[in-house]
Amino acid sequence: MIFENSFVVAAAPDAAWKIILNVPEIAPCLPGANLTEQVDGNTYKGNVSVKLGPVALAFNGTAQIVQRDDVEHTATVRANGSDAKGRGAAKAEARFKLVPDPLGTKVQVVTDLTLTGSVAQYGRGAGLIQSVAAGLIEQFEQRLNDRLGKVEEVESDPTTDELTKFHSANTIGPKMLCRILFASVRNIFR
Repeated sequence: MIFENSFVVAAAPDAAWKIILNVPEIAPCLPGANLTEQVDGNTYKGNVSVKLGPVALAFNGTAQIVQRDDVEHTATVRANGSDAKGRGAAKAEARFKLVPDPLGTKVQVVTDLTLTGSVAQYGRGAGLIQSVAAGLIEQFEQRLNDRLGKVEEVESDPTTDELTKFHSANTIGPKMLCRILFASVRNIFR
């Protein structure tokens, strides 16, 4: 399934490009993600967990930046992972493009996601997966911009240690759960 999302980084395009490609720095901003190893400059290992009510999915896998254009500010990332309980796998290719925005830089993301095994049953409704993705992107945007604000505070006042205190738990918030519930109810009555 293919879906599109976008988020805004509170930085100019050149600065946002460097931020987006700094995977170890931005990984903690993605809800449920945990970076475990940097294999090389473009390849990373980690895990992602998502829990929706009684269904908890945890994927261990690899993500690799397979294409990047520093002039056009575009990149392609391929990721694959297997559910820790052996219930299936996920494979995704995400294409990123940065464009100027009045608030900084808009990052447009087009994702092609494939689920296999029994985990594919949880994603039967494309609307549900899109709602989950939109909620995760929304939380990522907020956390990333909060983190950028913390970095600016630390850089402007070297006596503070706020950056080391900024490690919130990776959880799915109530706003996203409401969005998923609303989308599910809407799909029932279509």
